[in-house]
Order: sequence, then structure tokens, then C-alpha cells
Amino acid sequence: MRGADTFTESLFTMRRLEDFVPANHPLRPIRAMVNEALLKMDDLFAGMYEADIKGGRPSIAPEKLLRAMLLQIFFSVRSERQLMEQTQYNLLYRWFIGLAMDDAVWVPSVFTKNRERLIEHDAIIELFNHIVETAGRKGWLSGEHFSVDGTLIQAWASHRSFVRKDGSDDDAGNDSTGSTSFKGQTRSNETHASRTDGDARLYRKGKTASELRYMGHTLSDNRHGLIANAMVTQADGFAEREAAKVMIRDARQATTSPDVEVTLGAARLHRPRSHAAPGRTCAAS
Repeated sequence: MRGADTFTESLFTMRRLEDFVPANHPLRPIRAMVNEALLKMDDLFAGMYEADIKGGRPSIAPEKLLRAMLLQIFFSVRSERQLMEQTQYNLLYRWFIGLAMDDAVWVPSVFTKNRERLIEHDAIIELFNHIVETAGRKGWLSGEHFSVDGTLIQAWASHRSFVRKDGSDDDAGNDSTGSTSFKGQTRSNETHASRTDGDARLYRKGKTASELRYMGHTLSDNRHGLIANAMVTQADGFAEREAAKVMIRDARQATTSPDVEVTLGAARLHRPRSHAAPGRTCAAS
């Protein structure tokens, strides 16, 4: 017999958010590990805010804020506004962050403002270091064999913002449709800069088009493929090799004995002015 297409909502529910998350969901062990690291950061959080005796309006709990930022990374949520929207109706997000069903979700601008304080006090770096420390304690890191890789990160700046540093206005003309056109004009990082993102650099690699970009770099331990170090640099032809040297030097200093041999695997780095694709993986000690 065909069921009726009806919707009857209960006035009350006796279920917890915990009940809606499968027991084998991968976010469960991640949340436990993150919470363990957050407990170790209590002194840092206390120093970031005014003492309760001074009064004031309570901020977003930094623990909740950091867990929300992790969700944004895990699920590739492209903006804080979209993250807040999805948290409104996603029970998994609410459970991971620590918001009850009836808790109000933060205004995106408030979320962003509170996040700046975490960045200012290096709380994100502290959380990352505690997670790496936990991975090392559980035997998930070899501490000796690493791989390094880099990727291009597109800046939130358009070509229209990339103008001459001397402030001249005759750099870009308008085509018949009224749009800015740069065809036939020479534009480089030496003579131009973005008005909206001064640290972004015009860069291309391989067969990709030139865009305003940054470069992200990761150092992964080969035992379980876990990222042991990460950094972001300006985009140029030397960034990958220089970042690799910095990260492997840090890994070398973290070894228990100076006699331990540390190996590094990396894609063959192209010349600064070449646009050839990277070659095969090589290894060096």
C-alpha cells in the first residue's frame, strides 16, 4: 500500500546530536584528537581575552571557532558566509563545532572578526603543533623520511586591481564593450602591484594562465602521509626550493639525534623563468 506524502513534526524530541552521527564517522576520532589539543591551549586562550572580572561581552568560544575553521577546510567551504549557512541546518557541523540544535549560528562578520584574534595570537599554529605532537606520540610519524610539495593558491584579487606602481592611469584601456583590456600590454611584478592585495604576485606555472597567486607548501611524513609542516609564500620561481629548505631544516632540528639521516623526496623544481611541467620524483638526503 502506498504511503501518504505527509509531514508531521514532533513538538519535542528526546534525541541528542550525538545520536545523529554514525559511530564510524571519520570526524569522531578527529574531534577527539582536536579536543585533546584544545585542552592544552587553555592558557593561551585565557591570555587572549580580558579577565571575567572586568566584565564585557563574551566572545565566541575560541574552541568552537577553531573547530568551525577545521570544517571549512575539511569540506572545502569557500566562504565564512556559506559556512555559517550550512551550520544552520547541518547537524553534523553543529555536533563537531559544539553547538546545540537551538543555538544561534554566528553572523559571518562576527565570525571573521573573532578569527582575526586567533591568527594574531598564533592559536592556529599552536593547534597544528599539538596535533603533530599527538601524531608523533602515537607513532604515526617516522621523523626521518619526508616529501615536499607545493601548490598554487589563487589570490582574491582580480586583474583589474593589478595596476602600475607609479600610479599612472594610462595602463589599461577600455574596449568597445566598456570592459578593461590589457591586450598587447606588458605587465610584470616589477612594475605592477595589486591595489587590493599587495602581497599577491602575477605568476604562471606549466600551461596555466598568469593569475595573481600565492604558493602553498607542505612537508609530509612518509609513514602515514601526514603533514608535518606547512607554509605559504609569495609566488615566484624560487619559492618552492626555499620553502623546502626551511621546512626540512626544521624537521632536521626536531630529530632526537644529530646522526639520524633525514631523506627528502620532491618533484624536480623548474627553473624560475621556465614554464615546463615538473618532472618525476627524486630523493636526496
